[in-house]
Amino acid sequence: MADHDEIDDYFMHFKDHRLKTFKNWPFEDGSCCAEKLADAGFYHIATDQSPDATRCFACYKELDGWEPNDDPWHEHKKHSPSCAFLKMGMAVEEMTVQELMKLEIKRQACKMTKAVDAKIKEFELQCEEVRKEMKALL
Repeated sequence: MADHDEIDDYFMHFKDHRLKTFKNWPFEDGSCCAEKLADAGFYHIATDQSPDATRCFACYKELDGWEPNDDPWHEHKKHSPSCAFLKMGMAVEEMTVQELMKLEIKRQACKMTKAVDAKIKEFELQCEEVRKEMKALL
């Protein structure tokens, strides 16, 4: 199981780097192959619980439960319609420096939001544990 925090996510801007993450991807052909997932902005973040988990490099949306006939672009739009990469409508390699900087600003905002949401969830779980311990003392 990989530690996904160690992935240098800046390099995930580039399709060839995203494509390299798809080791042991279950669907080699068809709509849901690694090539099409990488085109749609996803890279592979497999875990023991979710061997087909993927994440968008721009919006950080994580998806798993892929089926062989799933269309990665359609699923990305369905689950993250405000993704800046989708809205740009082009590969990073085709973007101007200005377009890339706009994408990077939005990407960093998504990254920070995900980190803050994770800390909030962690705090809420700790609060619940403390509440249980306090009730046990009564």
